[in-house]
Amino acid sequence: MGPLKGFKIIEIAGIGPGQFAGMLLADMGASVVRIERPVHDEPIFAAHARFNLMNRSRPAVAVNLKTAQGRQLVLDLCADADALFEGFRPGVMERLGLGPDACMQSNPKLVYGRMTGWGQQGPLAGTVGHDANFIGLAGVYGAIGEKNGDPVYPLNLVGDMGGGGAYLVIGLLAAMLEAAKSGAGQVVDAAMIDGAASQMTSIWGFRAAGEWRDERGNNILDGGAPFYTAYRTRDGLHMAVGPIENRFYRNLLDVLGLDDIDPARQHDRSQWPHVRRRLQAVFETRTRDEWCELLKDTQTCCTPILSMEEVAAHPHNARRGTFIDVDGITQPAPAPRFSRTAPEVGSAAGGVRKDLRQVLQDWGASIETLAKLRGEEQA
Repeated sequence: MGPLKGFKIIEIAGIGPGQFAGMLLADMGASVVRIERPVHDEPIFAAHARFNLMNRSRPAVAVNLKTAQGRQLVLDLCADADALFEGFRPGVMERLGLGPDACMQSNPKLVYGRMTGWGQQGPLAGTVGHDANFIGLAGVYGAIGEKNGDPVYPLNLVGDMGGGGAYLVIGLLAAMLEAAKSGAGQVVDAAMIDGAASQMTSIWGFRAAGEWRDERGNNILDGGAPFYTAYRTRDGLHMAVGPIENRFYRNLLDVLGLDDIDPARQHDRSQWPHVRRRLQAVFETRTRDEWCELLKDTQTCCTPILSMEEVAAHPHNARRGTFIDVDGITQPAPAPRFSRTAPEVGSAAGGVRKDLRQVLQDWGASIETLAKLRGEEQA
């Protein structure tokens, strides 16, 4: 049931990065209960709840946090939990009476995760924003795009999922490990702007060494290098070409018969426009699938660029089970993998559960909490 089996986590429901964090933790075996508001004034995900895939592997229950009963229920659950995380703007949970001090009062070992775009402090901490804003201010958005072109938005992967959800999970797990030793919980301030910036650490190293220009499409890892980019094929599809190491670059030139390109001058930027033109001209002579067959087992770091429609059927993905079917919906399998405590999708994504008491009993709420809940239901 995953390496986090036995850990109990409260998720104060949000969208995007918080959902992603909850999915990762639940897929890895943690008992996560998702506390939803009774009514969403501005639904972001308008489709049926079964398609909101990041809500998989854990139940959701409706709790009105603006009532004394709802607030007390969360506080009671905190006494039994290893961690709680929320994604409101700074100060909201405190105004609800559910800030870190209140939640940790009955459980000093509780880890309290806070997921925001700008962080808990700073001039922008209280302002609104989304992934594009956070990665823009972190220096990520401006670094991605074609030469002389506009910035290209990398989906909401760098800020929401990577810098937000994944870094929140890293922080929660680290704090939970530390709490097991010290007996004291703490607050984890996971800001998407910080996580997005952190992912750029290697690029900052290149820049300090004079190997990175603040110009889109002019560097090795931003599509500027002709040996690390995409090429269009005869059928209008694309191949990902990435032989950064010189030995693999030499292999590619040999397979393509490009003896007019000097592999020793791979990093000579003055040669890049010529090399790009030659490679593009060659790749346009065959279809993508023909190139896949020709380049198979050639050690050239070339692969097809697949659509979402194609990825699940690719032999490598199919063999590894990278994509799975849950409730008739194809979706990515849990990651990463573990040799002994394999993660799994505990349940399909769904809507709010009506059986609040049963959900909390399955989660592991204390007898006292369940008894109090029974009394409120009967009243």
